[in-house]
Amino acid sequence: MSLTTALPAAVFTEVFPETGKQGPTVAIKDCIDIAGHVTRSGSAAFADAGAAAKNAVVVDRLLEAGCRVLGKTNMHELAYGMTGVNAHFGTPVNPGWPDRIPGGSSSGSAVAVAAGLVDFAIGTDTGGSVRQPAICCGVIGFKPTFGRVDRRGAAPAESTLDCIGPFARSIEMIERAMAIIDPAFVSQTLTKAPRIGRLRTDFAREVGDALILPIMEQNFIPAFYSLPLLDAAFRAGMTLIGRETYRAFGHLLARPALLGADVRARLEAAALITDAAVAEAEDIRLRFTAEVDQALGDFDVLITPALPVVPPTLAEAAADPAVILPLTRYLRPFNLSGHPALVLPTTSASGLPVGIQFVGRKGEDAYLCAVAAWFSAAVPQFQPKEAIR
Repeated sequence: MSLTTALPAAVFTEVFPETGKQGPTVAIKDCIDIAGHVTRSGSAAFADAGAAAKNAVVVDRLLEAGCRVLGKTNMHELAYGMTGVNAHFGTPVNPGWPDRIPGGSSSGSAVAVAAGLVDFAIGTDTGGSVRQPAICCGVIGFKPTFGRVDRRGAAPAESTLDCIGPFARSIEMIERAMAIIDPAFVSQTLTKAPRIGRLRTDFAREVGDALILPIMEQNFIPAFYSLPLLDAAFRAGMTLIGRETYRAFGHLLARPALLGADVRARLEAAALITDAAVAEAEDIRLRFTAEVDQALGDFDVLITPALPVVPPTLAEAAADPAVILPLTRYLRPFNLSGHPALVLPTTSASGLPVGIQFVGRKGEDAYLCAVAAWFSAAVPQFQPKEAIR
């Protein structure tokens, strides 16, 4: 299948020639440096920037493992948005639900995997930017423990939230990708059933039925846990991503015509974030992290909905941008705390994309993947579908 004809070109910002290697095929989000190629970060502001002088660490690891890097994937501009809509490079089409958002910011990476164009793809996740598009497109997305995967060569260069992570259509491929990009990652097999805690919270009935009923059919009813600071952590994550994105890209406001209207507005708002607001967010980070750690003392893994509602249509997102913000309610807090998180997709009774999130202890990334594999085998509704062609 030709990459340039299988889906609209908006999935990729650049397609590379075949290398002759026999390893897995990979696509890489265009905010990660590949030597000799421009790192555009989805923005016209960087369209004419100089080519990267060297590969990001994660790219070197992929190439050393014999992976075939097929191209760089499109993304929400500056990784600062959740729809995946990109006015400059075009919007990647969600293969399973073409009228709905592909999710962001790692939109092209999720679409490339869902369409079967690659074996796995690499994205970045600062506030749900791997996990949210994974569910929108019906694939698996994994955010490792913060700091576990080397970020050198990724934009923005400095972040207290961002993680490089993989998309795939199976847990086995997620584990293979992780073993490549993180040499310390060693796959595990469970020796006993995990203690799983279920977040006590609210979500749309359509989402709840799709997540809870299949679990109950297996006579498996996890005990509840609470995270009272969850919504405060969500807001704190928004504050910190605003401050850190403005620090990295605020200078682009000097050339506003080169920025998409949505990202320009976000940067302008981020410029107004006060030091006091940042200090409050950091205090919430400490308290929420302790809250999650305490819950993980009672349970081996925590589960939450991946999204509280089904992804909106492109038309709905364009008409009312506010419909996007709740999509990361259960994702963004774990960027703040730094815990590893993995999402498994399923569909609602009406056939729309929904999913479940697994959160584990810091550093126990391989165990978290093993739990997700055990769960998807036990509850078949959470086994990802074949590639959508």
